[in-house]
Amino acid sequence: MKISTAAILSTVVGTSSAFAPHLSRARTSSTLFMGTENGSEDRRTFVTKSATTAAGATAAVVSGMTGIPADAEAAASKMWQPVKLPFEDTLYDIDFDSETHGYLVGARGSFAETNDGGKTWEARSFSNLDAEEEVTYRFQVASFSDGEGWVLGKPTLMLHTKDAGKSWERIPMSPKLPGEPTSIISLGPSKAEMTTSQGAVYTTENAGRNWKAQVKETIDATLNRISSSGVSGASYFSGSIINQVRDTNGAYLAVSSRGNFFLTWEPGQDFWIPHNRGTPRRIQSMGFIQGKINNGLWMTLNGGKLLISSKTPDLTQDSFDFVEADIKTGGYGLTDVAWRNDDEVWAVGGSNTMYVSNDGGKKFKFDKSANDIPGNLYNVKFFPEFGNMGWALGSNGLLLRYVG
Repeated sequence: MKISTAAILSTVVGTSSAFAPHLSRARTSSTLFMGTENGSEDRRTFVTKSATTAAGATAAVVSGMTGIPADAEAAASKMWQPVKLPFEDTLYDIDFDSETHGYLVGARGSFAETNDGGKTWEARSFSNLDAEEEVTYRFQVASFSDGEGWVLGKPTLMLHTKDAGKSWERIPMSPKLPGEPTSIISLGPSKAEMTTSQGAVYTTENAGRNWKAQVKETIDATLNRISSSGVSGASYFSGSIINQVRDTNGAYLAVSSRGNFFLTWEPGQDFWIPHNRGTPRRIQSMGFIQGKINNGLWMTLNGGKLLISSKTPDLTQDSFDFVEADIKTGGYGLTDVAWRNDDEVWAVGGSNTMYVSNDGGKKFKFDKSANDIPGNLYNVKFFPEFGNMGWALGSNGLLLRYVG
């Protein structure tokens, strides 16, 4: 499937062009105002309790069964502290546009704001969304810069603010969009970059009124056209991609939905480039070392394995050279990895397990900060531009703050 700018616009714009640099349309949108209505908070609490009570009971059964040797657990560090939240839903993303102001998003319409650097959080709701409608959304991505922000949710929903969240505009999305929106990043006043589950990359410079395609065709079209790519699982690919990550210079990394290969794309390239995973285990998650592709890649595999590549990888090659890190997870899967600096590296995963390395990712030790809390951790994130503060996000409304 060839990607065109028209794919993301309203269906009233008819075009057969494979790539159109500039298309516009009449915009229909609504303004949403943030509120802290007691009714919406009570509604969210009521709906959440029924789900989290069951989830907590199930997770409690496996609490303490981390597979970590007793001596290692006894010597473990405890460098994170839980932060109280106004809801108990799964958390998906966190972002700040200053050292004090930030947003947190999650399942069942969970949306919270902080004005004191994350010490306290206040639940927010959209007064223009019906209470029963709001709770059906799963807010998955939040990106802010200098008071301007974007939020993505499922079912497909895109929100935009220009006034630090005081009011929000709902950006309409076309059903012709190739795949579902999966990530968005704020790049400055009225500027943003969005990706989809089929590998489309779009940019806007006018707050979502127009979008310009950066990739000529979807990933399945590229892989099926190049059937002799030499990448296992790439030929006749008809699935979607997950775990899309962007580095600081605009390069992307994505994993096939089956976890059998991964792909990279850099600005200026017409197509995504597929790569072998180099192991029989399925890829669970991937990312860039310290947020830059030139620093290398990390990869987690089923069974709690962590692989780290060498610096300055050759993106033209089918396979990369990865080295397995010394990390004893007891078989629990690793969901995310983040570098706090050149030496300090954190990995999080199932059963709220946390691990820290002080040698750049060669050897990890267990951290018991969340060991007694049932659930799973999904995301760990540091903000070097704001004093290197760190956050870990998980199920059941678990938010951990790095205290060192």
